[in-house]
Amino acid sequence: MSQPQDVVIRSLTPADREGWETLWRAYLDFYQSGLDPAQFDYTFTRLSQPDYASMFGYVAEYEGKLVGLVNCINHDHGWHMQQVVYLQDLYVDDSARKLGIGQKLIEAVYAYADQHDKANVYWTTKTSNHTARKLYDRIGTLTEFIKYQR
Repeated sequence: MSQPQDVVIRSLTPADREGWETLWRAYLDFYQSGLDPAQFDYTFTRLSQPDYASMFGYVAEYEGKLVGLVNCINHDHGWHMQQVVYLQDLYVDDSARKLGIGQKLIEAVYAYADQHDKANVYWTTKTSNHTARKLYDRIGTLTEFIKYQR
């Protein structure tokens, strides 16, 4: 098996559209969600434009194929002078699990936050997502907050 250093983490580009969509669809399937096809274009365009400051994305490449993604949103926060980063979506294809790609993607977001003077990085996951939570417990801090929405 190849070593994790064979994985390349890089910014999402317009040329990544097809591979990104495949991964994002798999992510949405995991969470039993579906979106209008127009949402794919809307979201991808914003994530892949370097001059769109509100959103950004990274992808993981392994053996010439996109195998992971992270989609993030920068936003203001009432408790911090700096913006914060919401790590909205994180997904690694089954074929590339156990290579440390999820951790590398999160670390890329941490590096972005540090380089761009963001106050913090946060994310949510299902309480039943035990595999991902093992990683999150190692590299993040579990809070006591519960998410509600309308």
